[in-house]
Amino acid sequence: MKQYNVAIVGATGAVGNKMREVLEERNFPVENLRLLASARSVGKKLSFKGEDISVEELKENSFVGIDIALFSAGATISRKFCPIAAKAGAIVVDNSSAWRMDKEVPLVVPEVNPDAIKRHKGIIANPNCSTIQMVVVLKPLHNVAKIKRIVVSTYQAVSGKGLKAVEELKLQSKALLEGAEPEIKVFPHRIGFNILPQIDDFLPNGYTKEEIKMIQETKKIMEDDSIKMTATTIRVPVFNCHSESVNIETEKKLSPDSAREILSKSPGVIVLDEPASCKYPLPSIADGKDECFVGRIREDESIENGLNLWIVADNIRKGAATNAVQIAEIVIKSLQ
Repeated sequence: MKQYNVAIVGATGAVGNKMREVLEERNFPVENLRLLASARSVGKKLSFKGEDISVEELKENSFVGIDIALFSAGATISRKFCPIAAKAGAIVVDNSSAWRMDKEVPLVVPEVNPDAIKRHKGIIANPNCSTIQMVVVLKPLHNVAKIKRIVVSTYQAVSGKGLKAVEELKLQSKALLEGAEPEIKVFPHRIGFNILPQIDDFLPNGYTKEEIKMIQETKKIMEDDSIKMTATTIRVPVFNCHSESVNIETEKKLSPDSAREILSKSPGVIVLDEPASCKYPLPSIADGKDECFVGRIREDESIENGLNLWIVADNIRKGAATNAVQIAEIVIKSLQ
């Protein structure tokens, strides 16, 4: 099998670290791995397939000889360096929000719209973590019954904000349990034993950027602008894995049993729906796994054709790193 030179930008962050792990787990055909980050991380050693690799500083000449560049360093970095990497000959898979709504850039979830990859012009965008897990579950239902409207409320783990957010939850929880005043640095309010109805900045219409991202990205990925959608995104004191309460209205009647049957045969989906036995998706179940778990599938009795679903997935894996590597796997098949 042909081997490829791969770069990870933002290699020392939560998603960048997971990208490296997923490349190894999935036995991606890596000839050489280049780990790129800011100057403060230069020289730090990270393991890959039993070898310690030194982190290098991200520079404009970092992509010479690179075939695949996986970006996980934020939108500002991506806007500057993704075009540089693509011009150097690399195919870029970007995990930031920088390119997602660009008409020239495919926004891809491999289980949903893999053919979109063929339209890339050097850059492929990875969707928002909360969008990914939702569309993996909803697209098979959309194919059968056509979804007219989506109402989603997310319950997002602190790992979606990065390693500093995870540490803040740990420290705040410890402080509160000891009766001390917790220090607030990462979030606008205390996250320990609390819930924040805000992810990202607020827009003039009262929605947050995260909520608008979900709406816009879902329509682009599912290639259907007719879907009406509203979202509320919430940060909860969970370390890892996002949960979502999703309500859909369909054109065609879809029973809960039919939905379970469809989803049980869908790639990347695990149906866990035995409420009588208290079996349903939980962050503790999805943690460390690449599948999207769905349960609590039941009819919405307030409308004619409605279903309620509960979806949980590992936001660092399927919501970011694994999805990016899956895209890269499809890319290299086209290169062979």
